[in-house]
Amino acid sequence: MIVVTGGAGFIGSNIVEGLNRKGITDILVVDNLSNGKKMYNLSDLDFLDYMDKDDFIARVGSNYSFGRVEAVFHEGACSSTTEWDGRYVMRNNFEYSKTLLHWCQGIKASFLYASSASVYGLGEKGFREERDCELPINMYAFSKFQFDQYVRKLLPGAKSQVAGFRYFNVYGPREGHKGQMSSVAFHFNNQVKDSGKARLFEGTGGYANGGQRRDFIYVGDCVNVNLWFFDNPSKSGIFNLGTGKSSSFNDIANAVIKWHGRGEKEYIPFPAHLKGAYQSFTEADISFLRKTGYNSPFLAAEEGVKKYLDIMFHVKH
Repeated sequence: MIVVTGGAGFIGSNIVEGLNRKGITDILVVDNLSNGKKMYNLSDLDFLDYMDKDDFIARVGSNYSFGRVEAVFHEGACSSTTEWDGRYVMRNNFEYSKTLLHWCQGIKASFLYASSASVYGLGEKGFREERDCELPINMYAFSKFQFDQYVRKLLPGAKSQVAGFRYFNVYGPREGHKGQMSSVAFHFNNQVKDSGKARLFEGTGGYANGGQRRDFIYVGDCVNVNLWFFDNPSKSGIFNLGTGKSSSFNDIANAVIKWHGRGEKEYIPFPAHLKGAYQSFTEADISFLRKTGYNSPFLAAEEGVKKYLDIMFHVKH
């Protein structure tokens, strides 16, 4: 059996879909369905069982027998970057992850987990998987960073695969439930569809209007990397997961406008509360991922946006 935590969420449900494409349906989906609309991410997928995240971790702690568990894809977390209840975030993101990690080590299952590029903070020292580059600036980022630090100490003596993925700016199908935390591609699409205008921030920190740059990665590429590691259980480590090439917010808006064949960009004042707490530039250094053996290409932003909108609007080729 394979366990996918956060399996009703954005990346988790895409991993379940990827497993289904490989003919795998012996899957336990773990999540918190307080937001019942996340069920739409699961309604077209096939899996063996569903369990609430609290019930699942309680059973893990009580030595409940799940049968043979081959791998855990751990995507579940409090993903809000504006959540400042540190006890809540650390319990959900750090302690929960530690419990699962040790359980996987005990049963010799692969543990493939979601880290985050937010660990790099403002990115002033670059985006390499090195301690010198890491300076988290919110509780979410701190919880992910602290777990990576914990994993680093465990890796040399690990009894089974442990691989963490520092996701950069992920976009694609099955993210609609995330609201404000959805990708800019999702928001630009809704804005162009509703008003004909994609709204972007004015320039700040030396960047032109809409010129801030991020490493935008299509969710399907993230799934491909996860499944490659699943197929290569001898590979462990903490890896950046981006395309390795940044694109501007203008690039994403232009791709959305091009797809719709109409629309324009509108620049709005940069929010005062984000000054000094905003990543104006991210770009993954993916040399470690390549060195480890993953050599498939990543979709460029315009290609990924087109694929996303084709799926969203059921365009068949």
